[in-house]
Amino acid sequence: MRKLGPFNVNEIGLGCMNLSHAYGVPPSRKQGEAVLQRALDLGVDHFDSAALYGFGRNEELVGPFLKLHRNRIVLASKCGMRSENGVRKIDASPAKLREDIENSLRRLQTDVIDLYYLHRYDKGTPVPVEDSVGELSRFVDEGKVRAIGLSEVSAETIARAHAVHPIAAVQSEYSLWSRNVEIGVLDACEQLRIAFVAFSPLARGFLTSVNIDPAAFAEKDIRRGMPRFKEPHFSENQKWLPEFRAIAEDAGCTPAQLALAWVLSNGQNVHAIPGTTSIEHLEENWRAQDVDISADACRRVEALINQETISGPRYPSPTQAEIDTEEFA
Repeated sequence: MRKLGPFNVNEIGLGCMNLSHAYGVPPSRKQGEAVLQRALDLGVDHFDSAALYGFGRNEELVGPFLKLHRNRIVLASKCGMRSENGVRKIDASPAKLREDIENSLRRLQTDVIDLYYLHRYDKGTPVPVEDSVGELSRFVDEGKVRAIGLSEVSAETIARAHAVHPIAAVQSEYSLWSRNVEIGVLDACEQLRIAFVAFSPLARGFLTSVNIDPAAFAEKDIRRGMPRFKEPHFSENQKWLPEFRAIAEDAGCTPAQLALAWVLSNGQNVHAIPGTTSIEHLEENWRAQDVDISADACRRVEALINQETISGPRYPSPTQAEIDTEEFA
């Protein structure tokens, strides 16, 4: 169990995005509910959603299904990024955040959201992060939200936001192949006693036993636009993949479990929320908590996979420009 703001949860939660969004045609509602049910059966008690995922459909799936279990889970969602007329829009102005919270509470069928993240802070917006967090703090005062989080922000923005209202958690992409948060965010979270929640800890499926073929990606799979899944970067990254899998075999675990164990080894305040549509993979990910990664295994994977050995940026330049994070030169 690890601290997530005022809550105690298992170190591995469930990122629910995959059940409604991002990787092509999502599973049926019945299939999505089966994954959620198996997660509950395993002991998952941290479920992460967002208004953006499926343009509201993910909250409509997750909230009603988990409604009977609210006293045993932490339910997280996000605001500030949504669909407007079918187009993704970032707007963290107080008026829009007020619309977001009312819509999320309705879709989730709950009176209060345990952990509510500002999904994106657009550093190009005229709205200061202090104004956005100030509005989120009013949701806490009104009993609509229990704790506030930030997503994909820099260490400087964390400090500015935390001065307005205590930040319970910061969520960003973090895995062996996306380590930008090591520049300053992890240190800021540790110093301010903020939980850090890693999304995409399996590198969007790359750090697993599955042999990914970008040519087979569904039409709306977001990885189609990500440079690391395009040539020449994809072939370059595949060169170290066999050795990574061999290290996992030496450690007596699967590649996915090694990747998750490595993320979780980077601090007692670190959580991981891998997403999946597969019950088999859900169970595999959950068992990563039982992996005791050795110092030698850590050294080997860090030497193999790092900012010097990864080919390609994690996002295309228009998407990266929207994100308020430090980047390796």
